[in-house]
Amino acid sequence: MRFAKLHGLGNDFLVAPPGAGPTPGSAAELARRICDRHTGVGADGLLLLSAEKDEPPEYGFRIFNADGSEAEISGNGLRCAAAWLAWSGTVESPKVLFRTAAGERPSEVLSSEGSRYEVRIGLGAPSLAADDIPFDDGRSLDRVLDHPFLAAGRTFPVTCVSLGNPHCGLFFDAFPPLAEWRAIGAEIESHPFFPRRTNVEFIRIVDRGEIEVRFWERGVGETLASGTGSAAAAVAAMLKGLVDRAVTVRTALGGLRVEWPEGGEVYQIGPAEVVFTGDYPAL
Repeated sequence: MRFAKLHGLGNDFLVAPPGAGPTPGSAAELARRICDRHTGVGADGLLLLSAEKDEPPEYGFRIFNADGSEAEISGNGLRCAAAWLAWSGTVESPKVLFRTAAGERPSEVLSSEGSRYEVRIGLGAPSLAADDIPFDDGRSLDRVLDHPFLAAGRTFPVTCVSLGNPHCGLFFDAFPPLAEWRAIGAEIESHPFFPRRTNVEFIRIVDRGEIEVRFWERGVGETLASGTGSAAAAVAAMLKGLVDRAVTVRTALGGLRVEWPEGGEVYQIGPAEVVFTGDYPAL
């Protein structure tokens, strides 16, 4: 199987070209094998694309986490997919519509320099109700905003949203030590209040136009960045009135831009870069 490795701010993915993916039913096992950083190629996830329409271009998009679980969507994954389609010459148009398990998501390559691309994606309107995230503590909540949540022996006020996949945001003046926030992230990810598990964001407000975020991803663990996680962190900060409706999100390896106009959909602009291509024995 031919593949390409790309990353968005260190959140790395292996892209299988349309028609070059695994046989039906073997995608989860292939993801576990190929994403292993010791015995495989190494990545946070495997992206499978399928051509659905030539003009305007539309592609099916599936993402499998490193543990083999299938996610609904990935912001960095979408940007990497759009960058690969442009870099490989598969698509000439800068605009591609992706069909994901979370719905249709538009993308547009804004610029490129060598193997690095700047891509704008639409992530839809965030879902805020507990039933839609989903978050289930036995009550039907219109919003999960500063909700007291016990994890790792402490109570945190959490703010949860969905961008097609679930997110739980925790706010700090200073990030906890690495071992501590890893333990918090792992416990919250699999907490019974989240029936589909959850992604976890650790958020620090810099000012009204900038936040800093660390990520614990469902099915992956600690990651250097997350596209939907960055957007969810920004939305959570906006819901709390801590930032403006357009912010820069600082990750470990750089920043991206998130906009959420009042009553509108979330948009994100950030980088995606091709690292290398190769062959891997498909199942």
